[in-house]
Amino acid sequence: MGILRTDLVSHSQLEGSGSVEFDGVGDTLTFAAHSAFAPATADVTFECFINLSTFTPTSSGSYIFDMGANGYRFQIYNSQLYFGVSGSDYVGPISNAISINTWHHLAGVRDGNALKLYVDGVHLGTKITTASVTTTSLVIGNHGGESQAGNYEPVGFISNFRYVRGVVYKGPFTPPKFELKNIPGTIVLGCQSTTSATDFAVTPSTVTANGDAAASSFHPGLKKDITDTGVVFDGVTTFDSQAYFVPPGGNTRERNRGRALLGGGHNGSSHTNHIHQLSIQSQGNTEDFGDLTNARWIPAPSSSSTRGVWSGGGGPNPGQIFGAYVNFIDFVTIANSSNATDFGDMTAYKGYHSGLSNETRGIIAGGYNDSVGKIDVIEFITIATAGDAQDFGDLTAARMQLAAAGSPTRGLFFGGSANPNVNTNVVDFITIATTGNAQDFGDMTEPTKYGNATSSNTRAIYGGGLAPDASTFTNKIEFFTIATTGNGTDFGDLTTTRSTTPGSTSNNIRGIFAGGYVPGNVNSIDFVTIASTGDATDFGDISYGLNMRGIGALSDGHGGLE
Repeated sequence: MGILRTDLVSHSQLEGSGSVEFDGVGDTLTFAAHSAFAPATADVTFECFINLSTFTPTSSGSYIFDMGANGYRFQIYNSQLYFGVSGSDYVGPISNAISINTWHHLAGVRDGNALKLYVDGVHLGTKITTASVTTTSLVIGNHGGESQAGNYEPVGFISNFRYVRGVVYKGPFTPPKFELKNIPGTIVLGCQSTTSATDFAVTPSTVTANGDAAASSFHPGLKKDITDTGVVFDGVTTFDSQAYFVPPGGNTRERNRGRALLGGGHNGSSHTNHIHQLSIQSQGNTEDFGDLTNARWIPAPSSSSTRGVWSGGGGPNPGQIFGAYVNFIDFVTIANSSNATDFGDMTAYKGYHSGLSNETRGIIAGGYNDSVGKIDVIEFITIATAGDAQDFGDLTAARMQLAAAGSPTRGLFFGGSANPNVNTNVVDFITIATTGNAQDFGDMTEPTKYGNATSSNTRAIYGGGLAPDASTFTNKIEFFTIATTGNGTDFGDLTTTRSTTPGSTSNNIRGIFAGGYVPGNVNSIDFVTIASTGDATDFGDISYGLNMRGIGALSDGHGGLE
């Protein structure tokens, strides 16, 4: 085993956060009454980590937090877990959800009229409620916002308590590995300090520690975010060298994260605003993530390792598949299941365009607009900063129904329908960091439109579409070496012929193709190993919205990321 030089990387850089210890005898954190605690019927999320030494200190059970007679609460009674509101509407009782002397992440969400309970990212139940919460109180570690020593108090530790006005988790998720942050809508954030139980990063009122509730350095293994500490080693247990280990300079990043999001689409009768999620490394069906701001199909996707963005598309009128184009841009934080938020606007209303990205910049190219027809414009956004798109340059020719993929430095645009109304086999490329017009890269094996592309850091693959006469469905996959201009090479075949922009994305190892038109919409998802030529394999199905085409797919680990 090697030696990690602690003079260069301190323990505090590897792990952080704290907790508050409650002994079950008068220990509570109470907050002065404030209107911010009264959410009415608003969407809310409550979450924290708990580690309890017993389930039932009294016959009354215990409350992790409570907002009074008509408010929200986490309750444990007879070792069963509840998330409820107004003393009547509860998700629960849930048996065997938590264990003693074990850290668990709890999340209670109100999304519209639906109360949802998650433990360690697993959805355990839903309850419909119409309750309006007008309470202005909040207490952590007791019932009713007041001390009732020995009656309703947990015994153990509570860490990283956060109350957010909004939906943080729309479906199953991976529990946070980093200390919780002050995100938009945060009302309360605390139980993170190792020195003070009342040290809250966010709170609208004063906090009082009752009894001997005390800060502790015991925490659920949460790490400081890399943006806070600069260096994080996650999941490393051994080193190959016996020599001193010197960490690299700059920010380190996890590679091949592998969460993919599928946004929008058309289900055969209407556009959808639904966002699906899946793990690229693990075959299976999609799960719910949230919703776009508006229903639409064929949005152009782009993403960094943290943020996903969808630009434009056809909508919102579900009866106008080929019209009613939009120019707005939505975004989400990929790690947190939630609804999308407005980002800005494209330079024009359009659909049938393409999108690619590296860690910092999203690129939107080509497309169709009812006023001008096929478009040659390339525009860009800075993914980390919401705002309108800006001009980048032009494609070598105006075209729609094209595909795009790239590496951290170079973006490629494949095929499509050009003027006159015929398929093209042209492949263009740009240098993502440098604005300017696209240049010729090479040719596809045949003229194709309505397919899609994805990539590792070195190889781009294109699959499906209509080729070569604009009426023949294809299952063909071809690949390109991104750093070297040249023509496409046969890779293999999809499991079925499909066109109409099957949603395609990747981590740096595996590429997926989701949905499409065969003819008739499909819900099947294929995958390939990007580095190895061969036919695609069944991955799973799109579970929400059934058969879909025109999906905008993105991920937190695609080939354009370092």
